[in-house]
Amino acid sequence: MTWNPATVELIATYWTLAGGATPHTGPEHSLFDFKDRVEACARVGFKGIGFWHSDLDMILTKWSLPEMKKILDANGMKYIEIEFLADWFRDGEEKRQSDIRKKKLFDVYEALGARHLKVGDFEHKTTPMPKVIESFAALCKDAAEHGVRVVYELMPFAMVDNLPDTLTMLKGAGAKNGGVIFDMWHVAKMGIPFEQIASFPMEYFFAVEINDGTFKCPWSLLEDTINHRLLCGDGEFDVPGFLDACWKAGYRGPVGIEVLNKELRTRPLDEIATRAYNTTIAQFRR
Repeated sequence: MTWNPATVELIATYWTLAGGATPHTGPEHSLFDFKDRVEACARVGFKGIGFWHSDLDMILTKWSLPEMKKILDANGMKYIEIEFLADWFRDGEEKRQSDIRKKKLFDVYEALGARHLKVGDFEHKTTPMPKVIESFAALCKDAAEHGVRVVYELMPFAMVDNLPDTLTMLKGAGAKNGGVIFDMWHVAKMGIPFEQIASFPMEYFFAVEINDGTFKCPWSLLEDTINHRLLCGDGEFDVPGFLDACWKAGYRGPVGIEVLNKELRTRPLDEIATRAYNTTIAQFRR
């Protein structure tokens, strides 16, 4: 038994519908209106949608949180993903700024009834494991008071950049609301065998994202990550194989589609949403 395309639920993660936003190098808020994005997702079949922290800042200049919640509910958005919290494991001014963002994201999370909050690191800020464990435990404890599920995104750019250390952090923190989100892009680029995904402890297996790409490229890994991801089926990754590994691990939740692609960001909203949904759901029919 494996995934049933008739019942699987998909989340359109933030960057897939970013609409001209430039990750890490420019304005990161979507040029597509919040309501338009939600309605486009609903039209094609998505059951969830994601939002980035700076995009939320922009949305909230026009819409209140109760208005956002009403629109999301009216369009059947069951799963809301909030991202991204960095520097929660740091000290000084970095931690102070992270705490400011954390409070904002917790408030949005509670108001929208979100599914999880993504956390991690993009700058490989080397940090001793005891400090990481202590910080993740503290973050999860604070999050639990707000009903927040924390998902750590394992990626090659992070301070914890491999699967064994990720598990060490999660086990060390011992937080029931703290787990990992497996993004196929990072799994493929880091060369993590699917067998290790299939055997990952289910109590920490919180979320899944898929996408496609090439194993080699003529540009940097960062450039590849933020501008050249592909829709499922357009690249070299074994997307069905990855999904099978997630199923074997025991994961039965919604699946996100996260594609950061500079050409796709230039396309009309309805075209992006339709292509993203159709190419993703096709992976479950194989």
